[in-house]
Amino acid sequence: MPRPCKRRQICAMPGCDRFGPMGGGGGNRQAVHMTLDEFETIRLIDLEELTQEECAQRMNVARTTAQSIYNSARHKLAECLISGKELLIKGGEYVLCDGNEEGYHCKYCCKRRCHNQPNAETDKSRAAKKTQTKENMI
Repeated sequence: MPRPCKRRQICAMPGCDRFGPMGGGGGNRQAVHMTLDEFETIRLIDLEELTQEECAQRMNVARTTAQSIYNSARHKLAECLISGKELLIKGGEYVLCDGNEEGYHCKYCCKRRCHNQPNAETDKSRAAKKTQTKENMI
């Protein structure tokens, strides 16, 4: 009997679940399907700039699993960009974070950040990092 698939934890649904080239092509354009857990790895690793290990901890999976999901997602993005295909984001084996759990999974939860006021300390630290980077370049 095969081992059951472990559900991956994601923080929020994407704001837009369909991307593609503008203009012609009509309804005969092929689509690439990206799962929500693949979308989450792109968000965590590329946008949030986490390591694969940190991403894996947030998604409650092994690092090698996070790496595999990430590689699949990057391949799908490349296919869409190079071949002009539409990208559809849906499905997958996931659990949506409810924003109420204690621990490292939810302190960065998108739901919690969206419902609370922006964190001024975070904004200040980001500005300080940018200033330090610019000063180092001079």
